[in-house]
Amino acid sequence: MKAIRYHARRDIRLEDVAPPSEDLKPDQVLVEPLVCGICGTDLHEYVAGPIVTPVEPHVYSGATLPQILGHEFSARVLAVGADVTHVAPGDRVSIQPLISPRDDYYGRRGLYHLSEKMACVGLSWDWGGLGERAVLNGYNVFKVPDTITDVQAAMIEPAAVALYGVDRGGVEAGSSVLVSGIGPIGALTLLAVKAAGAATIFVSETNPNRRALAKELVPEAVVFDPTAGDDILATIRAATEDGVGVDVALECVGAEASLNLCAEAVRRRGTVVQVGLHTKRAAIDAMLWALKDITLEATWCYPTTIWPRVATMIASGRFPVERIVTATIRPEEVVDKGFEALLDPTGRNMKILVAMGSGA
Repeated sequence: MKAIRYHARRDIRLEDVAPPSEDLKPDQVLVEPLVCGICGTDLHEYVAGPIVTPVEPHVYSGATLPQILGHEFSARVLAVGADVTHVAPGDRVSIQPLISPRDDYYGRRGLYHLSEKMACVGLSWDWGGLGERAVLNGYNVFKVPDTITDVQAAMIEPAAVALYGVDRGGVEAGSSVLVSGIGPIGALTLLAVKAAGAATIFVSETNPNRRALAKELVPEAVVFDPTAGDDILATIRAATEDGVGVDVALECVGAEASLNLCAEAVRRRGTVVQVGLHTKRAAIDAMLWALKDITLEATWCYPTTIWPRVATMIASGRFPVERIVTATIRPEEVVDKGFEALLDPTGRNMKILVAMGSGA
């Protein structure tokens, strides 16, 4: 079968590999990937890895490089193990890619995303969404309603990251919110903030193309360039009750300046949510955080139980995740029109999907 495999830094190849066995374990599912997104994590591996892709056998999954990429994908079920009853051949599914013990400290508490042994489909598992076939555990496979498209089903995974951040911030109807950084997760966070009922929304983004997209997604949002030299904090405060600042600030880019902007923009007893991943240490004004009595919420992935909720929000039209997709490409185009296109500093592309299956 054809599969896109990561070998090393800037070394991704479309290759012929042996397909998975159809002799499934009782709790396994064989799927045909349909549509798969290229994630920021995949980009980090491409430009600076291996980072989370395992050079030595993974402690839980045993996977090693080269790795079939792809953890944001929709699929069609081809076969199921004897103990699998929640999906059947022919079903369209969205993949929840986290793989971890069910019986360690975190697993016993249902906090599967926090396990120290966690693996991930498409990063540290033998199979991924950028292959023509994949074998998964039953708990990784969620049947989607007919009202959800293959593209929307593939977008549930990154949407779950965004929604979890909004949940942790306690955003509710009437909230004032700052979203800092409009990459794919930031854009989805902006949509999730809107869906949660935020009344006053600010967006900070340095890239003009992404600022324009933010206005398209949520026209009423106040969108600004934090490097423009304007008194941004005064603008934010002027639009909040008594000029105190926003209730919640969501940091979605993983940059020190963005994190500090969030701390400055949020009101006293407000909440800053760290959604973006920092690749190096960030210096902060800890005294400011103390004086303002700020709550910091840091997020890692998402609770795996969030899938039905995200799917329902998408099906209802309240969470139009497909709107951030800017291109769909073929597997043979994945390097030039996928990874390299996403590294373009102009930021013309937001989310690029790869059409893998016959039904995509």
